[in-house]
Amino acid sequence: MDEITETMKRAHVYIDGRVQGVGFRHFVKTRARSLNLAGWVKNLNDGRVEAVFEGAGHNVKEIVDLCRQGPPASRVEN
Repeated sequence: MDEITETMKRAHVYIDGRVQGVGFRHFVKTRARSLNLAGWVKNLNDGRVEAVFEGAGHNVKEIVDLCRQGPPASRVEN
């Protein structure tokens, strides 16, 4: 068999900064779907966003990298 199966990965992240009220959850949800990732994203009472992603390792890495940037109106600090 010549098929290579990539390892599935999971990431649980907390994003801090100006990440609520700027379309951050929609940004993450849309990008995660386009990368065929499962998971969820939600606002926390302390102003952070929490998210869990599961899927192919390279796609999980890509969504985590995107979370470090966020949409244009956001300002990710940590």
